[in-house]
Amino acid sequence: MYEDKLNIAQRGIAFQKEENGKLAADLLIAHRELAFQKEEKGKRASELGIANIELAYQAAEKGKRAAELGIANKELLFQVEEKEKRAAELIIANRELAFQNEEKEKRAAELSIANKELLAFTYISSHDLQEPLRKIQTFVTIILENEKDNLSETGKYNFQRMQLAAKRMQQLIDDLLAFSRINTTEHKFEKTELCMIVDEVKAELRDTIEEKHATIKSTNLGSANIIPFQFRQLIYNIISNALKFSKPDIPSHIEISSRIVKGSNLNIEKLSPEKNFCHLTFRDNGIGFEPHFSERIFEVFQKLHSKDIYGGTGIGLAIVKKIVENHKGIITATSKLNKGAQFDIYIPATSDTE
Repeated sequence: MYEDKLNIAQRGIAFQKEENGKLAADLLIAHRELAFQKEEKGKRASELGIANIELAYQAAEKGKRAAELGIANKELLFQVEEKEKRAAELIIANRELAFQNEEKEKRAAELSIANKELLAFTYISSHDLQEPLRKIQTFVTIILENEKDNLSETGKYNFQRMQLAAKRMQQLIDDLLAFSRINTTEHKFEKTELCMIVDEVKAELRDTIEEKHATIKSTNLGSANIIPFQFRQLIYNIISNALKFSKPDIPSHIEISSRIVKGSNLNIEKLSPEKNFCHLTFRDNGIGFEPHFSERIFEVFQKLHSKDIYGGTGIGLAIVKKIVENHKGIITATSKLNKGAQFDIYIPATSDTE
């Protein structure tokens, strides 16, 4: 009995020992599982931390994008407002342009009428006005030749004054006609040798040149794109002007030179720095004029000297200036009293039509 109980007890102890071993193994597994879970939780916590950082970064980026979008929306709104303003300004500008076009058409119609009136004036001046003037000159000449013995000295003097006045009137009409033709004739540009025009003018002024013992020096003038008949009038007026205002005791000397120069090298505000210009210079040794008259001499009917000393109508240099303007150029005059005068002309080296 005792042995049976002992065996039973031993078997019970062995069973419990086995159960304890199982429990220890289960506990070890549980510890390992717990350690694994703990490690997994650590990983999850680390991943969660990273995810939170990424989420915070994304939230910050979204905030930036939202701020940028807000700025972009404001900029877009500003641009829309500006476009609306520009559209309103464009409407106003179009209305203004339409108004200006209407005004231009009106001015063009008025100009056409004025040109017709000018042509009528030119016709009257060249025919109706000159005919009675020629008769006055003819009858005065006849009286002075046929009735000189019957006229007193005072009478002869008065008739001579009448003759001079009629001659000045004739010259004035001729100059006015020349001035009007500069505005109304066709502006056809041609490449022309300047020396050829100078030679023609010198031939026409030969008697005056010989009378003044004048010398005119011009070499290598080259060619220029000009309106030939107008430029001939220009050169004639400048040379005849220099001869007229020469010093009585010194032979007249006139120098004419030409060069092509870029506008940027001239430093003249009215001339384009990008274009090339033909620069013509006329220099003389005549009586000159005071510097403050350098602009006035180009005005119509402006004379710096008495008509009894120097003839002319005061239109010659006005014609010169108009011709230069027809060539899209400018002219300047520089001088000192008794030191001669210099005229500088700048015209585009090529015409706008080329």
